Amino acid sequence: MYSWKVTVVLCSLSPCERLWQHQLRFFILRCCCDGSVIQPEENRNMNKMWGFILLYILGLNISQATREAPSTQMYYVKLTIDKSAITNNMLPSNLSDSTRQVDELHLTTTCKDVVGKRECRCESGHRWSDNVCQSNSKCCGHNTCTFPVKSSHVCVSTNTVTIRGSIRIQGTRFHDCLTDEHTEEFQNCNTELLHEMKKVYSTLRGFDVLKITKYSFGSIVADLEMTISKNMSPHDLIQKSEILIASLTASLNLETTGVVDLTMPHNPVKYGSQQQLVCTSQEDLSTMPVWWQKKDNEKAYSITNGTEADMTSTTRTSRLTLKNMSAFWEGQYACEFHQKKGSLYINHSASAVMDVALLPNIFITTVPEFPRCRTMEDLPGVRGKCLIREDNETYTVTWTSQDMHAKIIPLKADYSSGEAVYAAETVVGCNSPNQRPKLTCTFHNRLNQTRDASFDINIIYVGESFCEAEGDWGEAKAGFTAVLQCKNTDGLRQRKCSDNSTWEQEEADCVNSDVSMLLRSAQIVAFGRGSLNENAAEVFNRLGNVTNNSMAINTVSNVKATVDVLGVLSQQQRLRLNGSGVDGFLKSSSNLMEKSLEKTWTEKKNDGNLSLAETYISSVEKLIEAANITTNNTLKNIEVATCNKEQGSGCTNTAFGVTVDFDSSDNGSVATAGFKQLENYLPHRDEKYGVNSIVVMTTTQKNHSGSVVVKIKFPLLRPRPRNVEMKCVSWEYATRQWSPHGCEWMGPHDDGHCVCSHLSSFAILMARDPIVLPGMAEITIVGLSLSVMSLVINLVIELIVWRAVVKTNTRYLRHVAQVNISLCLLVADCCFLASFKPHKIPEIWCKALVMLKHFCYLSMFFWMLCLSSTLLHQTVFLFHNMSKKIYIRFYISLGYACPLLIVLITFLTNSGGAEGVYFSKETCWLVYSGLFRGSIHTFIIPVGTIIIVNVFSMVVVIMKLLDHPKNAGAPDDRSAAKSVMRTVILLTPIFGVTWIFGFGVTIVDLSSGIAASLVNYVFILLNSFQGLFILLITFLGDNLTREALLKHLKKRASVGDSSMTLDTTLKK
Repeated sequence: MYSWKVTVVLCSLSPCERLWQHQLRFFILRCCCDGSVIQPEENRNMNKMWGFILLYILGLNISQATREAPSTQMYYVKLTIDKSAITNNMLPSNLSDSTRQVDELHLTTTCKDVVGKRECRCESGHRWSDNVCQSNSKCCGHNTCTFPVKSSHVCVSTNTVTIRGSIRIQGTRFHDCLTDEHTEEFQNCNTELLHEMKKVYSTLRGFDVLKITKYSFGSIVADLEMTISKNMSPHDLIQKSEILIASLTASLNLETTGVVDLTMPHNPVKYGSQQQLVCTSQEDLSTMPVWWQKKDNEKAYSITNGTEADMTSTTRTSRLTLKNMSAFWEGQYACEFHQKKGSLYINHSASAVMDVALLPNIFITTVPEFPRCRTMEDLPGVRGKCLIREDNETYTVTWTSQDMHAKIIPLKADYSSGEAVYAAETVVGCNSPNQRPKLTCTFHNRLNQTRDASFDINIIYVGESFCEAEGDWGEAKAGFTAVLQCKNTDGLRQRKCSDNSTWEQEEADCVNSDVSMLLRSAQIVAFGRGSLNENAAEVFNRLGNVTNNSMAINTVSNVKATVDVLGVLSQQQRLRLNGSGVDGFLKSSSNLMEKSLEKTWTEKKNDGNLSLAETYISSVEKLIEAANITTNNTLKNIEVATCNKEQGSGCTNTAFGVTVDFDSSDNGSVATAGFKQLENYLPHRDEKYGVNSIVVMTTTQKNHSGSVVVKIKFPLLRPRPRNVEMKCVSWEYATRQWSPHGCEWMGPHDDGHCVCSHLSSFAILMARDPIVLPGMAEITIVGLSLSVMSLVINLVIELIVWRAVVKTNTRYLRHVAQVNISLCLLVADCCFLASFKPHKIPEIWCKALVMLKHFCYLSMFFWMLCLSSTLLHQTVFLFHNMSKKIYIRFYISLGYACPLLIVLITFLTNSGGAEGVYFSKETCWLVYSGLFRGSIHTFIIPVGTIIIVNVFSMVVVIMKLLDHPKNAGAPDDRSAAKSVMRTVILLTPIFGVTWIFGFGVTIVDLSSGIAASLVNYVFILLNSFQGLFILLITFLGDNLTREALLKHLKKRASVGDSSMTLDTTLKK
């Protein structure tokens, strides 16, 4: 028996006053006579059958729309007849009476009963309805489908149009439709609204069904479903809908299926193939189509032009080319044309399912990874494993081998935790050391496409070295690397067994699943599924949430993967970030700079590749250029400030205290980003300099054709010590290092000020060591050595000539001062030589030598003060006798007590002589922290005061020399000049006037330029040789001292000659 379903179209040819609602949708008619089935040759009985059908249908109440246009109504008739009764052209073309006509009778569905089920197929020109297709993906199009016996599924015309939507009605006319559906008010309201709608839509040719499925609040909202069984003009639908909107004062949203046709390739399609989908509307809809794709349990994505999707469209036809079919492109596709006119919105759509025959990514290994032979006859067992991600494809897996003669026995596949494991067992031989067996698994999909993976079985033969099993690691052959999958994460762990049979350090490239999924999502943002900008914004938002938990990504592999996400997205040339995309990007960029992740940035270097920090800064710079940042954004580790450069004015941004002034002939938006911690991660090959500021990036959204001036004021991370050079630098991607090209440091008077002539990422470098002038150390050592010897000679001379030169009180006091000056300078110079290389002496010795130098140099200057005061007294008060005892007591107090007191107070008030406060371990001298800051000022101020007094004394002496008594006669200018010059030369060393240049050394920084170097050289030359100058000028230059020394030497010589004469006489 066959069941035929017949479509009958009834047309009314004359108008009726009233629209009647009917309940009958289809009926089953069994045509039998005396218990037997109708025979085909009995045409008379067949005509009776159709006559009965006609009479039945004519007896129905017919829905009539309006007086101006006829209405149509579809009816479905289900006939169950014997197969032998089926003949060609058994349906009449039409049936009619004087007022009604039944035409377009078509067979739609043919079914037959098979073992308790019913198989049905659609006749030509018909297909399964959308409801049937959605409930069972195998029942789409013209496929034969199996249903329960009592099912009543009916194929519909391929031209059938289904319309769903909602109408929102203003006013209170139909407010009873919101009451309980069982009330009479609801029934009347529903009937009236349905009547109004049918009165309009039943005039559409092929009108079949219209029903209201639900009412809801929001004014009065009615959801409706309507079926049109013939081709329908979208313009007719718009025209009828506008009539309905006007009559009901409403707005209407409709979605049609059937107006648009979607041509799909036959399922399944080949993996990696190129496929084309064609979407065509029945007529020009004056709007461009939109494509959508939806996979199970995922949101729908719009399809745009991308790296794997190419779309060409007109207002009637759209062609979508998918270039590389994979699991990514599986799912349901929809093509939509959107029309809007006033309060009417219509979406014409068509949908279909794309099924792809997939191929997997395979990870293959063996257990054990390195089978070990204990004897030559041994046959170790090996289990090969091929792991794939579980998907919807049904694979056939085959196993093959090379250089293996044993049979391979496949095992049952194991499915767990989203993975499928296909395994096989075999054995390997131990008698062929020169062979390397290979095991291969091959996956076949439904279209017999294949993908394979092979694994070389490295056998540990008898006598070969190997590493013993340890923890997760099994035995491994010497010189080979064992590989394991990461536990509960993506990636591999590797550990090498060295040639000497010891395990090396494990290297793990394990990435947690969230980060791994993010990286995969970043790699597909430009494929064409979804908008590039929206896809990127979603990835950035997820990245911000993932990186927010720094402990979850606190490994090198995880941080590298997250930085790779930034790198992949920064390569998208068409990317433009807005809103949440900007927020997610900045949040994730800041999270990656967390202090807790510092070890992961510096733990592992990628030799030959960009470091993580280089990838990070390059990616962030490109992404900031692509981002629409209009306001300042401050996060924990990154701050972005923007300003708008206008013609004739500059532009200033501030990020983490760094001020950037930008000027250019072009206009546009300027963004400045400051990064914390990044300065510690970027590679820095110059060992002489270290980064001493945060990294600041300045960029614009468009390239500037003219010159630019970027003035940057950095707060330094560490104060710049004296004489330490700074360099303003920018990151140069070509050389992968900091470069001073195009940047200039403004000098020591403004430590952190840089001026650059280009856009980039900037920082300021500080030298690790102070500037050392060439030859300075050598000059110092030679000068001090000569000074020490000269001072020893000075003291010896004083001992020799003492009685001859101290016959007056004035001379006595003068020579006492000179002896103490020489003694203090001798001890100080010896201490200086002892601490010349501070890094080679203990800190305690350094501290002791600093205290001793501090005291001795101060004491030397105080004795110089004593000497100058003596000379001043002698010059001013020529005839005043000086009391030796009083002056000696005063000199000793001034020369030793005052320096000792200054040193002790300085030591105690500077944290008890602490390193870095009282003295510097790097120089073994007092600390200089700036003007009037540091312990060195307890030396500079007393010395400066004494030098001023001594200079004053010299001036007084010179003035006295120039102002002789008149009775002495007036000397000529040349004699006066010689006297002044001689006085200056004689008094300068012993008065410490050469130390004036020390103030220049203190004030002028060596990084200032050549003038500072010149001052330092003069100071070193004059003061390192000070002992020699004192010997030559003060002692040997004094007539009385020189005469006394010569007299002593002559006396010694005459005594020597007398001794030799006496000795000769005795011998005779």
